[in-house]
Amino acid sequence: MDNNVEQAPENTPTAAVRTGTAAEVISGTRNAGTTPATNILANNSNSTFWKNSGRRVPGRPSPKRELPQEVVATGQRVAGIGMVSTFRDYQQSVSDAWDTGDDEFCIISSTEAAAAAAAAGAGAGGDGTRISRQMSQTAALNVIETHSRSNQNQNHNTPRANDFEQTSSTRSTPEENREERRRSLPDSNENRSRLRNYPGRPQLQKISSNSQDGEYETKIEKFQLLLDSPQLDLVALKKLSWSGVPRKMRAVSWRLLSKYLPPSSERRMAVLESKRQGYQDLRHNYFKVDSQDETQQDTYRQIHIDVPRMNPQIPLFQQQLVQEMFERILFIWAIRHPASGYVQGINDLVTPFFIVFLQEALTPSTDLEKFDMSTLAEETRNVIEADSFWCLSKFLDCIQDNYIFAQLGIQEKVNQLKDLIQRIDVNLHRHLQTHGVDYLQFSFRWMNNLLTRELPLHCTIRLWDTYLAESDGFALFHLYVCAAFLLHWKEQLMQQNDFQGLMLLLQNLPTHNWSDRQINVLLAEAFRLKFTYADAPKHLETKS
Repeated sequence: MDNNVEQAPENTPTAAVRTGTAAEVISGTRNAGTTPATNILANNSNSTFWKNSGRRVPGRPSPKRELPQEVVATGQRVAGIGMVSTFRDYQQSVSDAWDTGDDEFCIISSTEAAAAAAAAGAGAGGDGTRISRQMSQTAALNVIETHSRSNQNQNHNTPRANDFEQTSSTRSTPEENREERRRSLPDSNENRSRLRNYPGRPQLQKISSNSQDGEYETKIEKFQLLLDSPQLDLVALKKLSWSGVPRKMRAVSWRLLSKYLPPSSERRMAVLESKRQGYQDLRHNYFKVDSQDETQQDTYRQIHIDVPRMNPQIPLFQQQLVQEMFERILFIWAIRHPASGYVQGINDLVTPFFIVFLQEALTPSTDLEKFDMSTLAEETRNVIEADSFWCLSKFLDCIQDNYIFAQLGIQEKVNQLKDLIQRIDVNLHRHLQTHGVDYLQFSFRWMNNLLTRELPLHCTIRLWDTYLAESDGFALFHLYVCAAFLLHWKEQLMQQNDFQGLMLLLQNLPTHNWSDRQINVLLAEAFRLKFTYADAPKHLETKS
């Protein structure tokens, strides 16, 4: 034999040439008996081993080998070798790539294989690179434990007091932890189809509060960098605000998105002072109850009736001081917009602005629902009232047709919602029509109040982050939000088999436990619908 082969280490495939057959080197198995062809092949493989390994790779065709003339002449077939001449041979040579038993073993690198073989002892057999599922789970747990410790060391550079309180008697050794986690792993035969049973594969994970805080801080930095620029990039601010505005940056961002403040940072303070003083002048000129004519008296009377009904479950809005602020905002807006005047429902649209600007004046730990407005300085209250009025005026500019005579804008949007649902989900549409439910009976309030009666207040504020960030105005996008909102409750609606049950559900949708997460999903679905249908205007045309 070649001297190089004689000096090869015992754990290399070349060593198997001395103790086994050539077919064993190639196929990884020992065949009973040998033939002259196998002896010839053993001599030839010694000189070509370092150029091209003879090991089979799962999923690849068997490597080509030049057969000796004697084998070719006699037509003998050597087990485990040969050229792929037919599709059947090729299919057999690569069939191991889809074997159902592949999950029971894993192929690892040569270094890891040597370590695993040393740990497993002689039980590993002749093939040192194949290990059992138990061994693979142990190796995976070691990697996971090492990775977890490295993450903890990076995230917590300083030790915590709780770490020093633990005594050595209560701590488990790493071997005990690995053994306990290995026993807790589910049986692969029972849960083979579940991805979460296999280490290294993608898994569903819950975002912890720490990661949320980190993302929150990162977003604050982006907002701060954008707002501190001498000339604000409004397009970039809209893009950043579409996915939500941090509470710390919401007040100033809403002023800018509403175009209440100019992009130039040098002019903002001057514009704020001018606008706030202008609102005080409007209060002095318009809000005089004793000098109002009959029409204005009727408007004020309706506002005076509606405001106490607003958010009756929140004590903040039941304070007389707060109700007077709302009455002045709504009355002055109605006087300045005679084409529409005051319409029931506009009072709900003041609430998000009022809360956002009130939050700006208070500490984050303040309980807004029970906050006493009389403890706030009068100057601060005037600032909140003025900013709420001007932002409301800008906000309603793109939907003012909703509040003109007969509210034609809302009627048109209700009909568009009906046609949209008919094209998206005909089964839900037929279910509502079969039981006599008219879209106007439940979606009029959705359009008139912009879902403020259907969602918790904090969810409405998150929703308006996106509305204010819409580049072409939120009127069209709100239509798709309502469509996504209705489709969200399809399963519950399909279970109702009468008109009364459907209307009770549609007018009292269970959203009291909703958070920003549900709003984000709702907005994502609305964006998908808009992207699909907005450029296909046929779906919004009324059928003749």
